[in-house]
Amino acid sequence: MTKFLTQVNNLVWGMPLILLLLGTGIYFTTHLKFIQFVRLKKAFSLIFKKNENHEGDVSSFQALCTALSSTIGTGNIVGVATAISAGGPGALFWMWISAFFGMATKYAEGVLAIKYRTKDENGQIAGGPMYYIEKGLHNKFLASLFAFFGVAVAYLGIGTFTQVRSISDALHLSFHVPYWT
Repeated sequence: MTKFLTQVNNLVWGMPLILLLLGTGIYFTTHLKFIQFVRLKKAFSLIFKKNENHEGDVSSFQALCTALSSTIGTGNIVGVATAISAGGPGALFWMWISAFFGMATKYAEGVLAIKYRTKDENGQIAGGPMYYIEKGLHNKFLASLFAFFGVAVAYLGIGTFTQVRSISDALHLSFHVPYWT
């Protein structure tokens, strides 16, 4: 079983995933004509624009803060430290490259979420991957499968596990506090 799980882990988190993610980022970067540079000034002007009459449930700045809070956390901080300690300063360069291309991927994901979002009977806006898979790809089964696995992963693994693990490692290594505590 361990050998099988190791093979699955190497396949999922190995070179195929890196090439898929980086390739997708390069594809979107070129087809969106280097949006990371071209629209940077416009993005900053929209983020910090004071407009009380905005459409939607949140302002542009609130949307940015929400996106950042769900993206950047202890796992990223620990991940960067681990990458630099394992790969040296060159790892930082490759993180910058992948982040640059990842920006175009994230932009494309945001555009799809906005294009296929809906309003419920109470006027609340709902959107995200499940909606654009269902409405854009016309595949309700795949959208339901994505939603199921998203909930399963959130319930069984991501939550605060990364933060708890990082804190317990730090306490154990620095102050010899037992892990069970």
